[in-house]
Formats: sequence, structure tokens, C-alpha cells
Amino acid sequence: MPPLLQFIIRRFLVVPVSLIVITLVLYGGVMLTPPEARAQLYFPARMNQNLTDAQLEKFQEEIIERYHLRDPYLVQYSYWVGSLFDGTWGFSQSLNEEVLPALLKRTPVTLELSLYSLLLLIPLGLISGVISGWRRSGIFDRLFRGTAFLSTSTPMFILAMVLLSAFYINLGWFAPGRISLNYGLEFSNGTFNQITGLLTIDSLLNGRLDIFADAWKHLAMPVFTLSLYHWATLGRVTRSTMIAERDKEYILAAKARGVRERRVVWSHAFYNMLSPSLTSMTLSAATIVTGVFVSEIIFDFNGVSAVIVKAMSGIPDSAAALGFAVYSVIMVLLLMFVLDVLQAFFDPRVREGVLRS
Repeated sequence: MPPLLQFIIRRFLVVPVSLIVITLVLYGGVMLTPPEARAQLYFPARMNQNLTDAQLEKFQEEIIERYHLRDPYLVQYSYWVGSLFDGTWGFSQSLNEEVLPALLKRTPVTLELSLYSLLLLIPLGLISGVISGWRRSGIFDRLFRGTAFLSTSTPMFILAMVLLSAFYINLGWFAPGRISLNYGLEFSNGTFNQITGLLTIDSLLNGRLDIFADAWKHLAMPVFTLSLYHWATLGRVTRSTMIAERDKEYILAAKARGVRERRVVWSHAFYNMLSPSLTSMTLSAATIVTGVFVSEIIFDFNGVSAVIVKAMSGIPDSAAALGFAVYSVIMVLLLMFVLDVLQAFFDPRVREGVLRS
């Protein structure tokens, strides 16, 4: 079996094992809540206020028995895991619908925001880090280091507030929300055909360049907010690796043979420093998948974050909260699996090191 295929299989098997361990811990946190408190989550939204205490207590006990809320931990965990495989992930009282359909319905919003953030930060981080590291102590390097320092020192929610204040309140250029109100009415009327759920893609498929431009205006601030911090981190790692590569013997030998500087940088040094940068990309991508929810809330994107906001707005909705946590874990594990495979593809040392362990 080829080493790369062995690596892919071993890495893929890590995903379900990690998921089991993480969900065991997550459900253990739910078990800290008394059964009586969890039973209240299953009460109807319009409970008859005229019920006596005895009737309420009887109703509560029926719910506890029906949903096995006093069973041992592993028994309750098995029932909950069973709901993960039936396509519902349980019923959320706060959302008034099943958890998995609610998450999937909002996934395109989160996916679009995360995708464009990654497409912005990865090339910019690599290119700026390579140029900065190759021309160390130059004007570009000093500018890069100063900007990167400010980027990593500014919390995401502070940057988002500054952008809203400058570009929305003062200048009126970019507005929060996913789309302008007049186009939103077209979606509710059914005149706009939503195919993928990604507005930038669907607007092109519908031949609506006006909606495409409007969607980008609303994406500008949240995408920039998500990308800036991770761009600085990736650029710093790339810069440090490039500085280490530039003085190695193969670089000096290429220069001595008269190879053009551009080719030395992008055809020799770049591919050798790509592996450490891919590691940083993996961590940045995983952080974006979880950090995107903060950006959604601040910029009023009705994405997956709406599930956890509604779940925690009143009595904590354990079904929605657990579903949101599992959804996030699955997304991060799958993304890290894909990036690990890419890293192993570009750097044979990575897959050989894993196979030897």
C-alpha cells in the first residue's frame, strides 16, 4: 500500500475516535445538571399555568422516565448518540424544530463566510511572509512586522466594533447583515432561486450582478475581521521559515549557478518552507471555523451561531447546545483531516514520521 494512502487511512480513523472522546466529555458536562432541571427543557412552550404542584411533579417524573434522565451515564450517552444517527440530533424547544435540520439550514451562511476568509488569508499570509522573510529588515519587512503586531494584539470583537463604527456608522459604506432589505424581500417572495445557499454563487447562477455586488459589500467587514488575525499569524510563521531557508546550501548553490532570484524564491525555497506554513494554516483554519460564530453575531449574519444564541437565551437548551458543539467539532476534525492530507502530500517527511510512530 502506498505510504500516502496509509497516512490517509490512519488519519481518517483518528476522526471518529476523537469524536467519541470529545462527545463523552461534552455529555458528561450535561450530566452535571440534575434530572429535574433537564426535564424542564421538555415542557411544552405553553404550559398550563393552572396545574397544581402535584400535577407538575407527576408530569416532570413522566418526562424523566420517558427520556431516561435518571439512567446511568453510559446509558443516557447511548440514547443521545442514537439521536445523532437518526438525522434529528434531538428536538430543540428554543428553536421549535429538530437540531440537525436547523444547523444544516444555516450552514451555507457560515460556510460562505469561512470560505472567503480562508481564501483571503492563506495566499496573503504566504506571499507576505515569503517576501518579508526573503527581504529581511527591508521596508516591506518592517511594515509587515508592524502591521502583524497590531493585528495579533487586537481582539476580534474590538476590530469588528472599530470597523462598524468607521465604515458603517460614519461612512455608510458597508452595512451589517447578509443582504440589503430590498433583496431580502426577493428571497422571501421566492423570486430568487437559491441553489447552493451561497449568495455570491447563487447570484451569478441567477445572472444577478447587483445581488452579487451587494452580497460582497456585506461580506467585506466580517471577512476582513476573520482574516486579519490569522493572516498575521500565518505570515509570521512563513517569514521565520523563509529566513531559515534563505541561507541554506541549496539556495546558495542555486544563486551560484546564476538562477534568477524570483525562481530561487518561488521554485526552491517556497516549497521547502511550505510544510511548517501548512501546520499554521491548519490551526488558523480550525480557529476560523470556531471564531466565525463571533463574527456572525457581531455583523448580524444569521448563520449557525443563531442556534447557540437561541439555545442560551433562556433556560439552557441542552439539545441545541450539544448539537452545536458536535457540529463544530465535526467541522474542525474534517477540516484538519483535509489539511493534514495536503501537508503529507507536499511533504513526504510528515507521512513517513506518522507511519513510523
